[in-house]
Amino acid sequence: MAQGVGRLLKGGVSVAAGVTAAGGLALLLQHGAGTVDYHSFRGEPAELRGIVSVVSAAARLQVPAVIQLGIVLLLATPVARVLLSLVEFVLRRDRLYTTITSVVLALLLYGLFLGGRI
Repeated sequence: MAQGVGRLLKGGVSVAAGVTAAGGLALLLQHGAGTVDYHSFRGEPAELRGIVSVVSAAARLQVPAVIQLGIVLLLATPVARVLLSLVEFVLRRDRLYTTITSVVLALLLYGLFLGGRI
C-alpha cells in the first residue's frame, strides 16, 4: 500500500507541476512583455472559480484555465491519496482505519467544496 500511495503522490504532484508550468510558460509567451498594473486588484473571473468550468476552459486551451487546472490537480492529489487509502482499508476489512479515513475524507471534501460558503 505504501508504494502505491507514494507513486500516487509523486505522479499527482508531477502532473500538476507540468500542467501549471506549461500554462505559466504559455502565459509568459502571450503576455510576458506587457506592463503590470499594480494599482487595482482583479480576482479570478467567475468562469475560473468552479472545477467543471476550469476543466472545460482548459480543454479549450485557455491559458489561465490551464494554470488553474494545475492547481486543482495539486489540490486533488492528497484527496486521491486518502481515497486510495480508504479503498485499501475497506479491502482489508479494517473497520477502525476505514472509519478514521472516511472521516478524514469527509472533512477534506467539506473543506474543499463547502468550507467558505456556510
